[in-house]
Amino acid sequence: MAEAEQQADEAARSSFMIPRKEISMVPDMGKWKRSQAFCDYVGFILTLNDSVRGRKLSCPYQVSETVEKLLDLLGTLDRWINETPPVDQPSRFGNKAFRTWFSRLEQEAEALVSAVLPVDQSAAAAEISVYLKESVGNPTRIDYGTGTTFLPFIWGSSQFIGN
Repeated sequence: MAEAEQQADEAARSSFMIPRKEISMVPDMGKWKRSQAFCDYVGFILTLNDSVRGRKLSCPYQVSETVEKLLDLLGTLDRWINETPPVDQPSRFGNKAFRTWFSRLEQEAEALVSAVLPVDQSAAAAEISVYLKESVGNPTRIDYGTGTTFLPFIWGSSQFIGN
């Protein structure tokens, strides 16, 4: 029985891959725009848009268990910000404390993502955690990200979890 479970786990892991940059030059953009992933990604954005169209911010809404888990993840990241005080420095281009905060994220990202995913999809955490890390910026440049980079993390997560 244990061998069968191990084989199933290995099969699940083999269907996921660590994302890598595939768009390096202008012609690469055409390949992306013709891909099924692009269609799915744009469809996800349009679905999100449609889900809130005509709704006021004050409208009551139900929060799913999945959204609660994502909010917990964000709460953890926010708590880490409070636990990582800014470094007193003369630079106007970001604070070096971001590197400390990001290092913590680097170590904990897979576990954070695993807590959001269903148990049977935990093998996806290695792939999806890359999108989470990319979404918050670059520790070398002390670049905090654009905000739009968070969407691939949400989209990727949505492929494995319910609403």
